[in-house]
Amino acid sequence: MIYASKKLLVLILASATLAASLSACGVILVGGAVMVAIDRRTTGTQLEDQNIELRAASRVADSLGDRGHVNIVSYNRRVLLTGEVPSVQDRERVEQIASSQENVKWVVNELAVQGNSTLSQRSNDSLITGRVKAALLDTKDLNVNAFKVVTERGIVYLMGRVTQREADRATEVARATSGVQKVVRVFELITEDELRALAPPPASAASSAVKQ
Repeated sequence: MIYASKKLLVLILASATLAASLSACGVILVGGAVMVAIDRRTTGTQLEDQNIELRAASRVADSLGDRGHVNIVSYNRRVLLTGEVPSVQDRERVEQIASSQENVKWVVNELAVQGNSTLSQRSNDSLITGRVKAALLDTKDLNVNAFKVVTERGIVYLMGRVTQREADRATEVARATSGVQKVVRVFELITEDELRALAPPPASAASSAVKQ
C-alpha cells in the first residue's frame, strides 16, 4: 500500500504540472514551486531557489512580453533555462537576466530560437516528466526526491545533487522511458561520503540524542 501511495503521489504531481502549464496564459512557467520534504538542499536553499525563479520570471516577462515561452528552474542556485525565444538576442537577454539574479551560481541556457511550442507539445512533455518520475520511483536504488525532472520538446533535463552512480543510473532510466528523445544531465555531483553525510541519522540514534 505504501508503494502504491508513493506512485499515486508522483502521478498527482505530474497532473498538477500539466494543469498549470495548460492554464497559464503568461510567458513564464516557473519550476520548483512545490518543496519536497525529503530534499538534499537545506530549507534556506530551497527558498532561495524559489525566489530566484520568481524574480527571474518577472524580469523575463517584462523583457519578452508574450513573444516567447521560457521555463526557469533553479536547483541549489544553479539555473536551467528551457523553452523557446524568437531571436538569438532574446536568448542572450534571458540568460543575462537569470545570471544577474542574487545568489545564482551559474546558468545553463537550453533555450531554442524558434516558435513557441504548442499546448499539445507541452502537455506531452508533462506526461513524459510524470513517466520519468514514476520510472525513477520504480527503481530500488534511487531516491526520486533527489532529482528534478524537466521536459521540453521531448528532451529530458535531469537536475539534482547526486553521486556519479546515481547520475548514471538515473540517466539510464530516463533514456529508457517512452517518449524521451534525449537526456541532458545538469547534475551537481557529490561523493559517496558527502551523500552519507546528508542522510538523516537512524531513528534509534536520534532518539538517544533527545534523551541525552
